[in-house]
Amino acid sequence: MSKTIIIIPSRLSATRLPKKPLLKINNLSVIQHVYKRAKESGVGKVYVATGDKEIAEDIKKINGEYILTKKKHKTGTDRIYEAYTKIKKKVDCNYIINLQGDEPFINPKDIINLNKSTLKKKSDICTIATKINKNQFLDESIVKVITEDNIMKKKISKTKTFLRNYETSKKKNIYGHIGIYQYKTSILKQFVNLRQSNKELMYRLEQLRAIDNGISIDVVYTKNKSLGIDTVKDYVEIKKIMEYKI
Repeated sequence: MSKTIIIIPSRLSATRLPKKPLLKINNLSVIQHVYKRAKESGVGKVYVATGDKEIAEDIKKINGEYILTKKKHKTGTDRIYEAYTKIKKKVDCNYIINLQGDEPFINPKDIINLNKSTLKKKSDICTIATKINKNQFLDESIVKVITEDNIMKKKISKTKTFLRNYETSKKKNIYGHIGIYQYKTSILKQFVNLRQSNKELMYRLEQLRAIDNGISIDVVYTKNKSLGIDTVKDYVEIKKIMEYKI
């Protein structure tokens, strides 16, 4: 039976909101919240991959496991792969879930569903997405994914592309992407050894590297919204929701 582990990449030097992994919500840091959500899923062992000792020490406070990596990486996936190479002799797994370290609102049930769907379809890469309204099509902070089929009906479909905005509401099967991926370990190795594609650099979306190189990405539907933290505004909004149940 295929086994899965979860690795959460995290760094202090985010451009728009430095040190965001250590910001507090309900007396826990953002990265501690994400780690706990991953553990609650019960999918497999959970590690934080970081080049910052402050983050490692923060995870130690909740008896979590971490892997120290190089401080600088081009992408979070590169950090994930380095972490995997350091533990692969100790951990038996066929799949790795890359859960973004700025998703404290992630629902553990979505992690479970992603894993089940990935293993059932034997996907190379799989991710999740949710419904968005037409007013959000031009919002570049919300990454969009276009799928071949209606995932609200079929539950899972192959990706056509990812984008940051879309200027027309006529296009079918547009969803809001949520920051979590599941990779076959062999595909992860292939992915990080590919050169960054022009579209990836242009749109600042590393998943386009896979599509541009013929690696398919499946998308699973969720009704849940997962709010990532990229800006001070995001942090304030999520803090209000999680602390005051707004």
